[in-house]
Amino acid sequence: MATLVTGGTGFVGANIVKDLANNGHDVVSFDINGPDQLLQQFIGEAASKITFIQGDIVDSASIQLLGQGHQIDKIVHAAVYTVNRTALEIERSRDVIAINLEGTANLLELARTQKVTRFVYVSSGAAYGTALPSDQTLNEETPPAPDNLYGITKFSSEMITRRYGELHGLSTVSVRLSTPYGPMERVTGHRAVMSVFYDWIGRAVRGTTISPQALAGGRDYIYISDIANGIRTVLDATSLPHNLYNITTGIWVTYQQILDAVVELSPETVFEVPPLRPADSVGEGYSRGPLSGHRLFEDLGWTPKFELKEGLADYFKWRKYSGFLD
Repeated sequence: MATLVTGGTGFVGANIVKDLANNGHDVVSFDINGPDQLLQQFIGEAASKITFIQGDIVDSASIQLLGQGHQIDKIVHAAVYTVNRTALEIERSRDVIAINLEGTANLLELARTQKVTRFVYVSSGAAYGTALPSDQTLNEETPPAPDNLYGITKFSSEMITRRYGELHGLSTVSVRLSTPYGPMERVTGHRAVMSVFYDWIGRAVRGTTISPQALAGGRDYIYISDIANGIRTVLDATSLPHNLYNITTGIWVTYQQILDAVVELSPETVFEVPPLRPADSVGEGYSRGPLSGHRLFEDLGWTPKFELKEGLADYFKWRKYSGFLD
């Protein structure tokens, strides 16, 4: 029996695939992009447990062929079109809806025909929206208020996933992720905006100057290995008391804290201090408050393993020794 991971060559998906393969799963990765040299290097010895298949989740016929060629027992649906800038949202509106909604429907239908034992939909903190106060901790009972196509399609897919499970007797669950950082984050056709970790660690490794736009903002960042571990915990749980979980550290990290940690890790790093702007002094740029991870801890005993400095050190090491200097 195999575990299917969609989006398996992307940032989040690649880490899920590697974690599952290293922890007893035979994995089928389905992605519109095939594995390149960087991904193969990242996967390493786990490659023997992974089958990579190229295909489009919007193509229902290709999805159904997966069921004919493999005995799929579990599914992690991580494929997504990530859009967090209005200009790109305007340009690719139809693609966002097709990939994020039609793709989800196709995977759920595969889950139904394969009678899978668990379907995990990988959602996002974007489902909460940005209208809530930035100092409010967001738990799974907080009413969602997504305000862009990415967040709207994420929340909609959660609801579709839940209802499909109820209608067809499937064990379905959604996980909302805090903002990830770490290995395999890179520009792709469906992911164009990178985190400050990608930018600043890359500059530190290359020996170029870090030029922050502002230091007052922040996010509840989480190291990507913790996300993969959290998803596996939900995927393999014997039973799930709830059908929605946040995967998060629950800790708000400012850009100043991140910069300080980067300089501590790599003291030779050169950076420019940005001028204080009115927006910085009032904390603008905070898109939402931190997510709460209490439910996942209370139900399954899961907690993240990486604190900020540990995650940065691991990521720095990977960027340096993988040769990925972009």
